[in-house]
Amino acid sequence: MSKRFRFFVILLVLVIAGFFLYPTWNWYFMVPQDKKEIALGSKEQIRNYAMSKALKELEKLNEMARADKSSEVPKEYEFLVKKAKANYKNYKKALPAKWTLAEVLLSFGSEDKVYNELETHYRTEIFNLKEKGKGILQLGLDLSGGMSVLLKADMDNFRERLGHVPSAEERKIAIDQAIEILNNRIDKFGVTEPVLRKQGDTYIAVEIPGAADPERVNSFLMGKGRLNFHIVDDEATSKAMQYISENRNALRSDNGQPIDSTILPFGIVLREFVQKDEYGIDRVIRYVAIREEPGLDGNHIVNAQVGMDNLTGRPIINFTLDKEGSEIFFKLTAANTERTMAIVLDDRVKAGAVIQEAIPNGQVRMTGFERTEATDLALVLRTAALPVELIIDNQQAVGASLGEDSIKIGLKAIILGFFLVVFFMIIYYKGAGFIADIALVMNLFLMVAILSAFNMTLTMTSIAGLILSVGMAVDANVIIYERIKEELRLGKTVDASVNAGYKKAFWTIMDSNITTLIAAVFLSQLGTGPVQGFAYILAVGIVSSMFTALFVSRLIFDFKLTYFGKKHLSISWRIK
Repeated sequence: MSKRFRFFVILLVLVIAGFFLYPTWNWYFMVPQDKKEIALGSKEQIRNYAMSKALKELEKLNEMARADKSSEVPKEYEFLVKKAKANYKNYKKALPAKWTLAEVLLSFGSEDKVYNELETHYRTEIFNLKEKGKGILQLGLDLSGGMSVLLKADMDNFRERLGHVPSAEERKIAIDQAIEILNNRIDKFGVTEPVLRKQGDTYIAVEIPGAADPERVNSFLMGKGRLNFHIVDDEATSKAMQYISENRNALRSDNGQPIDSTILPFGIVLREFVQKDEYGIDRVIRYVAIREEPGLDGNHIVNAQVGMDNLTGRPIINFTLDKEGSEIFFKLTAANTERTMAIVLDDRVKAGAVIQEAIPNGQVRMTGFERTEATDLALVLRTAALPVELIIDNQQAVGASLGEDSIKIGLKAIILGFFLVVFFMIIYYKGAGFIADIALVMNLFLMVAILSAFNMTLTMTSIAGLILSVGMAVDANVIIYERIKEELRLGKTVDASVNAGYKKAFWTIMDSNITTLIAAVFLSQLGTGPVQGFAYILAVGIVSSMFTALFVSRLIFDFKLTYFGKKHLSISWRIK
């Protein structure tokens, strides 16, 4: 392999590593802390922020315009100028030579439109920031906080399912299965290093580190996959909607049904029809009267995949029913042609469709879901319904006060260990030690970039693995340097000694690192939580250190010997 090719490979690796590392650097060092806190909050918190921010800025703009109509538009409001230009073009008006704040505000026509533009801007800003926060190196629960949820198994509901009082063994099996299903869901949702443990006979403690969205976490912790198909009673729906429009307090607060029980026929219930708003929050659009007894129970769904409608571009969920479900669905659609079927998820109508004809084969396509919602629902259905219903007994955000201390101690340990290794290599191996230190710095850079690229979570155990990797990173250099020193003592030239040193040390380095890598792989597969995190860091450190030792330091040696014409190698105090 030529020197030039090695140089371009290293340069390419550094560019790619920098590309993946930049989002993490930008998030932790460039984004203001108050913006990060808002982005990590719930959708309701983001909505409240965007609305209050828009209202506050609108008042500020009006005051500035009233004080001086010819004042220029401040830099932070330049996005309004772009919209003002579009407004002028829509009205086919000539653009002003100079945009003043008053002209920009007047171009919208009303304060409501200015407010909507401001709200859209701040909402988009936070959601973009929230999206960026997903592709970074996350800090674990012990470092940055996260979510801690205590779930309680509903044993009363479990007893009703079984038809008898569950035994201790049945309770144990149900809780164990629930933990396995939840762990599977959390893992597939992309949350790294979750901790799930059983507490007593009926409780499950869940700890999710990092920027966990509370609504989404609840959707897969509590999501039972209870998606049923109900036939809509159009006549009862019209009557109920008229009753609601004529009465301010028309519905009961406990079950959402009409206070006047004669409004709905027997066996018909009222359900909310909801759609996602701009913030991804369910909004009640209207109410739908459906048959209380589902036409098809969602338990008959054996598989669910998310696709895309070629015509509308909207997400669709493709359900596959079991044999019994296929027969039920065929009979249901055949008996209710030209009627509306409602898709009801956890007692809320998510979508509806008119049955055009009987649907055979058990292949069902459902629309009416946003992309993330469709993906989450399909996952919940694929990972099976929970054997026992779970109730959130306690949910809280874990603060990072302990994490700040842990981070400081961990950083001190990394810095101290790093500089001790650096000083040792320079003192013991002189100039060659400095080359090893360059490789060590690059190794640390590549490790953090790899962790950031895979959106991994850094915990205290991960920091321990990082510190260990820093110490291990120079092992390969030590082996190579000792080989080079042996060759020099035999009287070989510097070029020959370096070539022989790398060649003879190669398989020794490979053997030692591969055995450690095998141990790391087994730890990552058999371990959970902190042990798994330690294994990942160790594996990344091994791969990165081998690359820097065998590839980077070799290139530096070749560059030094070729372009500086060095006949003497500074590698030992004893070798002159």
